[in-house]
Amino acid sequence: MREGEKVDILITGAHGQLGKELGRKLSLFHSVVSLGKKELDITKQEEVAKIISHVNPQIIIHAAAFTAVDQCETDRKKAFEVNGLGAGYIAQAANKVNARMFYISSDYVFDGNKQTPYIEGDEPNPQSTYGMSKWLGEKFVLNLYNGTVIRTSWLYGHDGKNFVKTMLELAKKKKEIKVVNDQIGSPTYVNDLTESIIQLLDKKNGIYHVSNSGSCTWYEFARTIFEEAGFNPKLVLPTTTKEYGALATRPRYSVLENSALLRESIKPLRLWNEALKEFIRKETYS
Repeated sequence: MREGEKVDILITGAHGQLGKELGRKLSLFHSVVSLGKKELDITKQEEVAKIISHVNPQIIIHAAAFTAVDQCETDRKKAFEVNGLGAGYIAQAANKVNARMFYISSDYVFDGNKQTPYIEGDEPNPQSTYGMSKWLGEKFVLNLYNGTVIRTSWLYGHDGKNFVKTMLELAKKKKEIKVVNDQIGSPTYVNDLTESIIQLLDKKNGIYHVSNSGSCTWYEFARTIFEEAGFNPKLVLPTTTKEYGALATRPRYSVLENSALLRESIKPLRLWNEALKEFIRKETYS
C-alpha cells in the first residue's frame, strides 16, 4: 500500500470471530486492511494515530474488545483501557483522517431490569465492569466523533471460542451439565450480524441494535444446541444465576429491539433458532 492511498475499510480485532467474518465478506468487494492486537495495540494512542493515518481508511469497523466478562472484574484496568480508552483513541484517529467509524458494543450496557426489549434510546445502566467499559467506549465514539454504535448480544460464530462451541464439546462427553435459566437474551450468529453491518455502512450514523430475532434463556439455548446437533437435551439441567455463582453481574433480560434497522429499511435478522440450525449444519459438514 502506498503512503496516503485510500483503503476502503480497516477492521480492528481481525482475529476474533466477528473480525474474521467481516474480513472474509468485505474483502470480496472492498480493499480491506484487517489488524489484530499484534499489529495494532489500541491502548497506545500514538500507535493508533500513526497506523490509522498510514492506512487512511474511509471506514473503520472497530471490533477489537476485551470480552471475557468475568476476567474484566479481576482486571478492570485492562477492561477500561481496551473497551473504553481504546475506542476513544480509534475515534480520535478516525476523525483526523475523516473516516466513518463503527463500534461494536454489547447488550451488557443495560441493567436487565426491563421486561420488554431494549430500544436504542433506552438509557444504559451497566452492572458489570465489562458493561461499564463498553458504555464508556460508546460515549467516546458518539461524543468525541459522530460515529455509529452497533449493539449486539450472545454472539457466536465459526472462529474462536463461544457458548455454542462449548456446548457442542460438552455434549460429546454425554454427561449432565447445569446452565443458567434466569437470564433472557437473543443469541446472535456472527454471519447474520456481519450481513447487517455491511448494510449499515452507507446508512446514517447513530445507535443500532442488531441481534437475531426471538429470545430464550441460556438453558433453553443449550437444550436447543444439544437437540439440533443430535445429542440428548435432557443432559442439560437448569440452574439459577445465584447457584452458578459467576463473578460478573449479567443482565437478567437483555433482548434488543431492532427498531433503528427498520427505520433504515433493513430487515431484522431471522429467528435465533433458524440461525443456529445453519451454524450447526456448517460446523458438522465443513
